[in-house]
Amino acid sequence: MIGRDPTSHVETLEETHVFFSYSRDDRARAEVIIRQIEDSGFAVWWDGLLEGGERFSQKTAEALDRAAAVVVLWSKFSCQSHWVHDEATRGRDRRILVPLSLDGSLPPLGFGQFQAIDLSRSRLRADDPAIQQMIRAIALLQGAERPPMSQLRAVTKPLINRRILIGGSAAAFAAAAGAAAWFSGLFGGNVSSAFRVVILPFNNVGGNPEQNYIAEGLANEIRTMLSQNAALEVVGQASSEAFARGKDDAIAFARKLRAGFLVDGSVQIVSGILRVSIELIDGKTGVTRSNRPFVKPMGNILAVQSEIGSAIAAELSSKIGMASSLKASPGGTNNILAYDHYLRGLDLYAHARDEVEERQAVTQFDAAIAADPEFAAAHSGRARSLAAISGQYGGLKEIKLLHDAAIASGQKAVDLAPRFADAQSTLGLLLFQGNLDAKAARKPFDLSRTLGEGEAPVMARFALYAASTGRDGDAVSAVERALLIDPLNALIHRIAGTVHFAARRYPEAIAAFRQTLSINPEIPDCHSRIGMVLLAQNKASEALKSFEADSHKWSKLSGVAIAQNRLGNAAAAKAAMAALVSDTDTVSLYQQGQVLAQWGDTDAAVRTLQLAYKQRDAGLTSARYDPMLDPLRKGPAFISLLKSMGLA
Repeated sequence: MIGRDPTSHVETLEETHVFFSYSRDDRARAEVIIRQIEDSGFAVWWDGLLEGGERFSQKTAEALDRAAAVVVLWSKFSCQSHWVHDEATRGRDRRILVPLSLDGSLPPLGFGQFQAIDLSRSRLRADDPAIQQMIRAIALLQGAERPPMSQLRAVTKPLINRRILIGGSAAAFAAAAGAAAWFSGLFGGNVSSAFRVVILPFNNVGGNPEQNYIAEGLANEIRTMLSQNAALEVVGQASSEAFARGKDDAIAFARKLRAGFLVDGSVQIVSGILRVSIELIDGKTGVTRSNRPFVKPMGNILAVQSEIGSAIAAELSSKIGMASSLKASPGGTNNILAYDHYLRGLDLYAHARDEVEERQAVTQFDAAIAADPEFAAAHSGRARSLAAISGQYGGLKEIKLLHDAAIASGQKAVDLAPRFADAQSTLGLLLFQGNLDAKAARKPFDLSRTLGEGEAPVMARFALYAASTGRDGDAVSAVERALLIDPLNALIHRIAGTVHFAARRYPEAIAAFRQTLSINPEIPDCHSRIGMVLLAQNKASEALKSFEADSHKWSKLSGVAIAQNRLGNAAAAKAAMAALVSDTDTVSLYQQGQVLAQWGDTDAAVRTLQLAYKQRDAGLTSARYDPMLDPLRKGPAFISLLKSMGLA
């Protein structure tokens, strides 16, 4: 074992030692953590006794190069340390980084894809769950399946409560745990994690397509239950549902998502009896490790999903030595009728093809609330459905009514379940995009980030808010976390593009938007977003082609009007603007303001944006960073407008 003085023991460094990086301001607590690592049987090299000028001495560099794990203790001090950044970078690039958070500090920009183990409430004792997670992570990097400390107890308390809700119109989001994200390998390498699990879409074998919502909803809820276990990393819904039954190879799919296990299931309902068969599949071999049937009356579906979740957790516990306990999340219900309507509402919302189905989703959420008025998840689902109708189909006269109703439902969900991350996130989104009130939205958004660090939709919404309000580091960290959880989710990649665009990292923005289209070529507004980036780079001809490829009317027309004007085609530019202005039943005032600003009519542009603010045009959430509005930035009227929204 390596002693505490690196200068006297560096010549005997073992190939499997742990390199410990920290700030000297945190030395007292760092020594306690180092002692826990050593007591678990690992050799530790730490440089606390070296003088500052020696930190990148040959010995330190050698220790970094030979380490099997680099443990970094992030804090308000180490986040500002160039030495710690450099050492963490070596660990990140070698994919052997184990980040810790001493005081709740988030890892700095560039390290957000690695979820830090939170030690802020830890007693730093061997039986503390956070310390056990640290030891487990180190053990996996050392090649061990479980920590060498035989007396290590299983983790029984999750770091955060989590609950899934489908989010985003016509696309599915999901919640997931991220407690072991740093070794999942999603951002490089081919290493699969035994703790990373994919819940495949369950197969409805009953022959009745009207029961598909039950199979999908059951898979979603089991995914949510498993994601509450801090020892697991559960892949998000969009990525999980990319599996094409009968076409995709299970081993290849598991390798693509770096997963150690797949959970597959079939659902059949006959004469009121629910039959569910669950398979636990080894991601490396494709061999079924466990196959269990569950048969219950349909009225016991809540009990069935709880039983299935517990059974899967128990099987995984026996296979990989993780904790098997599961806990309920806030926001749920014990009412079977309410739950059935809720699942129907989620299904309609996720797959809505038109306004009729969007409104049918609201009807189902209303029925769920009627059956259980305390069902917070149903109130939150209703809020998002109303917002989707307002944003996509609402005329000028209806938008305010729909938005006010959505706010009321979102607030009710938060009042019923204050620690329900998705409800806080939804309320923040409504306050920001609907009320154009960045200050009011900050509290629910920040709380959602704290409560839902492992939930892809929560982190993605927060990232968009942070980017729009100038919090670039928070935005990058959050969107990287969301992509780690749900890497095949096209909408999250689109948000990643927006995060980069807001920071004017244009090549990265285009790459993210193109990745979005590679996952879902039909996703709206993405070609226009690429066009706006190209305009910002003064590439009008290329931008015009991107705008013309888009199906989103407002974004396409505004982009064409700007690009054609830059190319000297005044008639084509005016025709596009005329088409944009003529659509008086929809809210396109923000796009009109963009065009006028780029045409040099700054007074008219500001007047148009002021009118957009009165009509609560959600496009204004981009006003702080949009390069198309740069000609307005020094004007007092525009500055006043930004201040009225809390964006300046």
